[in-house]
Amino acid sequence: MPPQEVIRKKRDGEALSAEEIAAFIKGATRGEVSEGQIGAFVMAVYLNGMTTEETVALSLAMRDSGRVLEWSPLGIDPRRVIDKHSSGGVGDEKITLLVIPLAAACGVYAPNLSGRGLDYCAGEIDMLDAIPGYQTAPSPELFMRTVKEVGGAIIGPTFDLAPADRKIFYVRDVTATVESVPLITASILSKKLASAPHGLVISVGSGSGAYMATLDDARRLATSMATVAAQAGVPSVMLLTDLSSVLGATVGNAVAVAETVDFLTGRRRDARVAELVLSLTAEMIVLAGIEPDLAAARAHAAAKLADGAAAERFARMVRALGGPGDFVERASAYLPIAPVIRPVFAERDGVIEEMDAKAIGLTLVALGGGRKRPDEAIDLAVGLTDFAQVGDRIDRAKPLCAVHARDETGFDLAARRIRAAIHIGPQSGVAAGPIVQERIARRPQASRDDRPMTAVGEKVDALVRIRHRWDTDP
Repeated sequence: MPPQEVIRKKRDGEALSAEEIAAFIKGATRGEVSEGQIGAFVMAVYLNGMTTEETVALSLAMRDSGRVLEWSPLGIDPRRVIDKHSSGGVGDEKITLLVIPLAAACGVYAPNLSGRGLDYCAGEIDMLDAIPGYQTAPSPELFMRTVKEVGGAIIGPTFDLAPADRKIFYVRDVTATVESVPLITASILSKKLASAPHGLVISVGSGSGAYMATLDDARRLATSMATVAAQAGVPSVMLLTDLSSVLGATVGNAVAVAETVDFLTGRRRDARVAELVLSLTAEMIVLAGIEPDLAAARAHAAAKLADGAAAERFARMVRALGGPGDFVERASAYLPIAPVIRPVFAERDGVIEEMDAKAIGLTLVALGGGRKRPDEAIDLAVGLTDFAQVGDRIDRAKPLCAVHARDETGFDLAARRIRAAIHIGPQSGVAAGPIVQERIARRPQASRDDRPMTAVGEKVDALVRIRHRWDTDP
């Protein structure tokens, strides 16, 4: 079937066969399907959705557009290969840069394929581009060798691993088709499954700073990804997170890498970031069979964070993939710095009651730190730092944040946008909710005991009492 017929069929709301989807993705990968046709296809999917079967077929076709890795020949126990991902959110992208080295320090093998910035959210790979010499698209051999020697590695889409996603990802970014559950599922799962993990841990955000506006939307996306992973033979855990405000202290690329180094070395750790990092890492440790339950796994991760082992793994990963050998010790000497760095103060005193985190993410794009076109270069130095949080009291001594801009015009524009995005009121006692809202876990080969587990309404601290047992290696 010619690509235009596949597009027409999906445009008219019909279900595509696995063969039709595979042929379209093969054509897109080979350059036989144009960028315009890819744009029409993703818009048709955005408007009409996909069945579960179509989403599984799309994810597997994108995975099979390139190489699928094998770990046993390297002497790596496949049961310890666990990957992590985030569905995206303002301030959330740096979490992968924290979790992967921490999990590696705990004995997990964590091969991670991440993405570049998408719409109003920065991307892990753009962040890593701020590190001089770091190879975000290495050969599969270097990627696998780094995972073996370091325990983890973070890279981006390559021509070898899920190359179809590389093309589709950029088209989605500029065609207003980001917020589609089937497309997000296929993008994430194709990259994850190409690295052949034994298990997956994924955070799925909701709120103004996430692609999923509501908790129900996030639950649908998490269920979609868990279903596809299970049909591919991979157990998964989804943590639904609250991204209704900026997560952590920074939004941007180089500035987020600086926050990553500060967190790993203990110079500065945001409490909500720490909670999410430890929760995700604990899930990975249990899936890998290193600890029997989440309580023990969390204690293990906290110890490796405290003793500097995670920072050491991050330094080794940077060095192995071409970055400076002393990056962690001298990050400020290597990261690009914006010419204009100044605080933004509110126009009134009071308490931060609410944030429009999406508007804050779009401020990064306006500064030049995000893309408006797929081929557009971005300014890695610009960004936002030292963010005040919901519940903080603001006055002339405590700014809303600091803007890192290329020039005074950029600073003025960003300052106006930030003030408009943050609601200041008189109310005291306001605070952000728990970062982890729900948990969904699913295994392959569903049985009565393998039904999706959703911790609805439970307190986050009760989650550590849930015990995992993955009985067999799928």
